[in-house]
Amino acid sequence: MTRTLLAAASAIALLAVGACGNDQSAGSQTARAGIWAAGSSTVFPFATRVAENFARTSGGAAPRVESLGTGGGIHSRPMKASEFELCRTNGVTDIVEIKIGFDGIVIATARTGASFNFRLQDLYTGLAKEVPGAGGAFVANPATTWNQVNPALPNQRIQVYGPPPTSGTRDAFLELGMAPGAKLIPALAAVTDKGRFETLAHTLREDNAWVDSGENDNAIVQTLSRTPGSLGVFGFSFLEQNLDTVKPETIDGVAPSAETIADGSYPLARSLYIYVKKQHVGVTPGLEQFVMEFMSEAAAGRGGYLQDRGLVPLPADQLAAQRAIATAMTPMTAPAK
Repeated sequence: MTRTLLAAASAIALLAVGACGNDQSAGSQTARAGIWAAGSSTVFPFATRVAENFARTSGGAAPRVESLGTGGGIHSRPMKASEFELCRTNGVTDIVEIKIGFDGIVIATARTGASFNFRLQDLYTGLAKEVPGAGGAFVANPATTWNQVNPALPNQRIQVYGPPPTSGTRDAFLELGMAPGAKLIPALAAVTDKGRFETLAHTLREDNAWVDSGENDNAIVQTLSRTPGSLGVFGFSFLEQNLDTVKPETIDGVAPSAETIADGSYPLARSLYIYVKKQHVGVTPGLEQFVMEFMSEAAAGRGGYLQDRGLVPLPADQLAAQRAIATAMTPMTAPAK
């Protein structure tokens, strides 16, 4: 069994760990035993469901799907130019990028917990390792309760359980929440050094106000019920599966829903992708059929079985366009940056 799918992006996607790393089989055209897809915990329930249906309808072996975190392959966002070049260096010359739908990053509490309406800047001010201090210097974050960050928030200790640095969900939270929130703070907006700004905006607290909780988003959901007053950061699909025990908090007055994620009004929304190693098409048995099952109306369409798992479907015209890419296995062009 060989790695056949690459990791994904901004969402998330199937990743073959090391597929663009030192993979001696990357350019090989020898026969493959089967499909192996691995990647982020967010895409894992979608990929697993597609694999189950593919095995049932094709009569073949189910693709092997693993949740390993996107840190082992391409991070959970659209591929960067540097990653594309790394793939080429290691013999992966034709990569097919397919957008499968949308997801959102939610900040949630137990259903019995206090309600929050965060501003984007509250995320930075509450969770960044360093914040602006006197005289223009940046200091260790002194806030211990949310009402110290914003008087409109509950007088509740800052304790947030979230994904670790290897997670695509963490990447998305930093890029969609922390960095835009930092830009709304004058002292951060004045930082002209791009590297310095990114370090300040992307470095989370290490004093137990933010707690890395592993790649399993379900474990974070369970922690919220066991730890009164805590908050959790995880994917929208896990929220939908656990609305009996947790509730989402709003960002700038907008709650996460299928509608607000699809139309972009919810600030922490992202697109989901899969990346296919085209060199394995026609070599790995069933690869094309597996990809087309992923993009079928029954799976990725409105009312499809992936929507039941929490995927926010693409509009019909966008789904048709992505399905055409999957059908033709059209390689992506090199990213601009």
